[in-house]
Amino acid sequence: MYAGRDMTELSMMSKTDWKQDELQYFHHALQQVVPYLNVEGQTIHREIVEEITRRGGLK
Repeated sequence: MYAGRDMTELSMMSKTDWKQDELQYFHHALQQVVPYLNVEGQTIHREIVEEITRRGGLK
């Protein structure tokens, strides 16, 4: 179970400041609802994927 910072707090931070487990958790959560995301949600998900990629991908 994820017990980290919530999206409200994280949305005020750069993705580069997110912890790896936060990126992984929200990537997975948003991936499950991709068909229902609005443009803002799609942008957040894309930024998360880009940051995961920048860090070398998921392990």
